[in-house]
Amino acid sequence: MKTSFLFTLCAFVLLAFTGCETDRITPQQATRHRDITPLTASKKQSNEAEILSIAAAQPITPVEGPDWRTLFDGKSMAGWRITEFDEGGKVALTNGLLVLTKGQPFVGVNYTNQTPKVNYEVTLEAMRVSGYDFFCGLTFPLQDTFCSLIVGGWGGSLVGLSNLDGSDASENETTQFVNFDNGKWYRIRLRVTERKIQAWIEQKEVVDVLTTGRKIELRFGEIEMSKPFGLSAWSTSAAYRQIKIRNVTGPEETRK
Repeated sequence: MKTSFLFTLCAFVLLAFTGCETDRITPQQATRHRDITPLTASKKQSNEAEILSIAAAQPITPVEGPDWRTLFDGKSMAGWRITEFDEGGKVALTNGLLVLTKGQPFVGVNYTNQTPKVNYEVTLEAMRVSGYDFFCGLTFPLQDTFCSLIVGGWGGSLVGLSNLDGSDASENETTQFVNFDNGKWYRIRLRVTERKIQAWIEQKEVVDVLTTGRKIELRFGEIEMSKPFGLSAWSTSAAYRQIKIRNVTGPEETRK
């Protein structure tokens, strides 16, 4: 009985000195924890608006070569419609830019007018506004099939074609990794001819693949909705401008 009394007394003293877990959290700490989410969301929206404002003011580099036709003039979304992805993000014309706001996970647009199926070249300026994955999924036709050029995918840096012979952009010979900064414009150019797909980011060639005898197709999933010609982003907000297209007669000679 004496031992039981001593055990109870020791437990009471220990509780008095330490207190329970809730008692050690001050009201000020609890208040800061509750406020952190709305403050972060507000800051993110402010940062994105600032990035877009600065981006719209940056000068446009003239596109080299003749016979380019404008697909997006910065004044309206004529010729474009929002891709009907499940839980897709918002699309808006903002300060002359075509802006895609992050979806769950997709957001995108389709071009509704006719484009060539082969022997053509596309150029655009693209920017990741926020997020961590691809900011330019350019889906395009090749004869009677389709493919996508992925820029900034799989965690933010992967570039490649999806799909070649059943392998997506992370698994075929076009796979490579490029560092991309949020809030920076990147000039992307794609050339699709009868036997080749070529692509450049800025002046660097990132894709040069022969397509003869290859199985060219889209990756399985919602990206199918980007056909026949579309732009999309994954878990990412993106902006585009200077989207143009022209006819060509063959592949561009690779510069050594």
